[in-house]
Amino acid sequence: MEFYSTNNKSEKVNFEIALLNGMASKYGLYMMAKEDIPKFSLAEIESMKKMSYAEIAFKVLNPYIPEIPAKDLECLLNDAYTEEITPKIEKVVGNTNIMWLTQGQTYSFKDYAARFFGRSLNYIIGKQGLKRTVIVATSGDTGGAVADALHGLEAIDVLVFYPKGPISEGQRRQMTTLGKNVYAFEVNGDFDVCQALATNILGDKMLALSVFDDSDRFTSANSISIGRLLPQAVYPFYAFSRTSKNLNRMMASIPSGNFGDMMGTVIAKQMGLPVSQIICSVNENDEFPKFLVTGEYKVNSTEQCPSSAMDVSNPSNLKRLFDFYNGHIYDERSRTGKITREGIIDKMPDMNALRKDIYSVSIDNKSTYEAIKKVYDKYQIILDPHGAVAWEALKIAKFPFENEHQNLSVIYETADPGKFPKDIEKAIGIVPELPAGMKKQAEMPERIYSIESEPEHTPQGLRLSDKQIDEVRSKIVQMFARNKE
Repeated sequence: MEFYSTNNKSEKVNFEIALLNGMASKYGLYMMAKEDIPKFSLAEIESMKKMSYAEIAFKVLNPYIPEIPAKDLECLLNDAYTEEITPKIEKVVGNTNIMWLTQGQTYSFKDYAARFFGRSLNYIIGKQGLKRTVIVATSGDTGGAVADALHGLEAIDVLVFYPKGPISEGQRRQMTTLGKNVYAFEVNGDFDVCQALATNILGDKMLALSVFDDSDRFTSANSISIGRLLPQAVYPFYAFSRTSKNLNRMMASIPSGNFGDMMGTVIAKQMGLPVSQIICSVNENDEFPKFLVTGEYKVNSTEQCPSSAMDVSNPSNLKRLFDFYNGHIYDERSRTGKITREGIIDKMPDMNALRKDIYSVSIDNKSTYEAIKKVYDKYQIILDPHGAVAWEALKIAKFPFENEHQNLSVIYETADPGKFPKDIEKAIGIVPELPAGMKKQAEMPERIYSIESEPEHTPQGLRLSDKQIDEVRSKIVQMFARNKE
């Protein structure tokens, strides 16, 4: 299996190198050719009904990772995906189900990819005697999941960039209370500013060389990492194995921010999973559904919504999605790596195929709160804001059907409602119980590195500034200089 850069297809590497590099050459993302994606027969998919989550993960991931011997990979996955964190499937009504991806250490779907990423990275660098500094931007849940998965590993440091303000206190504390090798940076701006900052640092080989004497020291743990993307192809297979009868096709409604979970389901469908439609459910950041309708992609200012992890106006994985459908989109950059223009399309994807496979709808904040209340009143189920967006999007996608629950469908619930107490209370007048681990973190001291510099204010919204880049570089130099003393 070869992985290439979406911006430079002459670069071809195996999984091990792609994982260590994080970001591909010319600021591209690692991707595999559509025709190289392995295919399962319906009989093989049917056999998954008798498998555990870890066993399904092995079957899905093994073809991509020949660098890890099968026995070692099996052990790694058995350690990552124990029975305690296996997703829960809840039948709501008719053929409508919820997949609760909330059983992990940080109560978020991000845990499932982060646990595989952390263990595979630790395995590979341990085998080679390397060290890595993992760079991650977060709009809420990614940072905590990655930080928890890598916390305490001696050969790995973690730098997390999160936006000041939009994320909840509980989400913040999952990053700032860990200490040791986890360094949390609070950034003035939104997720897109944090993401631009992370990619800038990732590409700064001179900084890595000057601080660590290793120009390849930085790697990514965002869904731009192939090690984060591939495990997201596992849970649609698991959902299908627990809900489908007679291999009837499944609709998947997916809360989508940076598009990693949606792209994982696209890959799963290509591998043979019987998916009738992928519903890309977004909040008020509606660039993608507008693109599907108009064929024009325009990046706007990022809107803040109760589904905060989806507050993304220019999703990284859109580059992989375009590539999958034979198109190309990129961000224009200056010589220093700073993004100067976002979302430039120089080759349109196959729009007919894209529209056939993916339906996308934007759910506004008012409808999000209303969905939480309706589902609670009717089914006594508390959805978090992200799951509520997916629920409402599924209803819209199924509108042509006389009975909206007659077709098999699975809603991805991506975060425990307890992580959003204010939003849940606003919707239904009840404060959900805080998960046990977050109760403990609520009493712990925090370590925060504040980036005080202002972002640029443009007509398209906030953008990363040179002052922010310089301030982060300076803090990284100071932090690790002290660690060497």
